[in-house]
Amino acid sequence: MGFEAWARTNLAGLLRFATVLCCDVGVGEDVVQEVLIKAHRRWDRIACLDRPEMYVRRMIVNEYLSWRRKWSRYVPSADISLGLVVPDPAQRHAEHAELIAELVKLPPRQRAVLALRYYADLSDVEIAEMLSCRPVTVRTQASRALAKLRVELGAEIPTNTGAHHAH
Repeated sequence: MGFEAWARTNLAGLLRFATVLCCDVGVGEDVVQEVLIKAHRRWDRIACLDRPEMYVRRMIVNEYLSWRRKWSRYVPSADISLGLVVPDPAQRHAEHAELIAELVKLPPRQRAVLALRYYADLSDVEIAEMLSCRPVTVRTQASRALAKLRVELGAEIPTNTGAHHAH
């Protein structure tokens, strides 16, 4: 499949993934745009892979992590909770907004681990491959992130995820 056809077929899923990872639609769109430019240049090699979408997702994670490092030096950072999270009258939307506000506070690698685990439904081994680390590091990052979310949200977040994600 050519790059244009592949990108058309996968764009919506890549944008959703990047939005979850970045906790911001605009940043997610920017990251996907940068990645697709890079992927287009390398498409002959990427297209030959068994799962090109996994490779591109890894590129999205890497771009997000490097984007955070690069732009944190130039863009003044403000407390993300000031004015950006507007409570919705519907309870579900209010809880979603609260969760997003807390996810934004997590370090980028912890947020990447949670997005890859719970949104992309990848195993610890697959996440470790994407992030160039060991599966035990993935589990540690996930555990720390979930513990932080539990403390901040004061809610019960399930931590027994090892059985599902150890495959």
